[in-house]
Amino acid sequence: MKRAVRIEQNDNVAVVLEDVKLGEEVSVDGVDEILCATSDVPFPHKIALKDFSENDMVIKYGHSIGWAKTAIKKGEHVHIHNIDFPDLQEK
Repeated sequence: MKRAVRIEQNDNVAVVLEDVKLGEEVSVDGVDEILCATSDVPFPHKIALKDFSENDMVIKYGHSIGWAKTAIKKGEHVHIHNIDFPDLQEK
């Protein structure tokens, strides 16, 4: 089983500690359930701990890091391809 860590209690994403392949089970420190990866997630990227709708806030380190560009499924890879980072777009 692969592992991931949720950094802060209210984070809705976790960081995988090794590459995860579609369909693999992922144990997340601090989360009672086992996730099933709905996509490949490369180390050290994020995995969704919940289903996101478009424009839902993504929380890591206990703070918003951006918004979902599209719907993101629980267990899916979360990265720049499906998150908007408004502060970075202005630079």
